[in-house]
Amino acid sequence: QVQLVESGGGQVQPGGSLKLSCAASGFTFSVYAMSWYRQAPGKERELVAAIGSFAPSTNVADSVKGRFTISRDNSKNTVYLHMNDLGSEDTAVYYCAKGRGGSHSSPADAWGQGTQVTVSS
Repeated sequence: QVQLVESGGGQVQPGGSLKLSCAASGFTFSVYAMSWYRQAPGKERELVAAIGSFAPSTNVADSVKGRFTISRDNSKNTVYLHMNDLGSEDTAVYYCAKGRGGSHSSPADAWGQGTQVTVSS
């Protein structure tokens, strides 16, 4: 079955950087879009970034544009979220998700368990 395992979360100071990884298994990774969502306490889950099965196709939320980058390595069945210039507003649980299709706009149909990112001094 589909498995998505996130890693790389933790605590970081404001202005710092983190790289999240999501190892995927149980499906043909290269065929599907992948995305990262986040959910902060008391807020709804929101899309952070998505990448199509063809890597140049990406979508990044305005709130993180210029600071976060999504990438994928189809040889490793892994999707990454590179986060720079982190602020307290980025504190959330970050979830990896598999798209229903290959387009970066495909809705998610499977989720990982999430990894906590805390930005605090």
